[in-house]
Amino acid sequence: MFRNALGKTFRFLGYAVQYGCVAHCAFEYLGGIVVCSGPSMEPTIQNSDIVFSENLSRHFYSIRKGDIVIVKSPTDPKSNICKRVIGLEGDKVCTSNPSDFLKTHSFVPKGHVWLEGDNLRNSTDSRCYGPVPYGLIRGRICFKEVSLFLCKNSS
Repeated sequence: MFRNALGKTFRFLGYAVQYGCVAHCAFEYLGGIVVCSGPSMEPTIQNSDIVFSENLSRHFYSIRKGDIVIVKSPTDPKSNICKRVIGLEGDKVCTSNPSDFLKTHSFVPKGHVWLEGDNLRNSTDSRCYGPVPYGLIRGRICFKEVSLFLCKNSS
């Protein structure tokens, strides 16, 4: 009886480890669901929007200008940020804020990208912390959940 219970326990643990490994690989290499927070990507992505991030693009270096990406924060490695790719390595980008009278430009160094939020007046992005290493990119947003609300007709 003890041997039977021990066998079932080890089989259960074996299955749990296998499914855990499959889930880890799926979320690490294929993609996952992300809930975005903060105002930096408004109006494109609102606070609490649900998006799907695919991770294959970063492995094949197929991130392009205009893509919205999930990136490990350069200032806080425990958190992720959501920003738009404005420049790739070698591109000339405007490094000043929209309110600055004199505009400054810089080149994105090799192995880096330039990221900015769509809400330029309320975004902490590459204008603050500089170009971001390509290795910090976690995935590319490929689908945004569209909420459908049923409204009562007030007539």
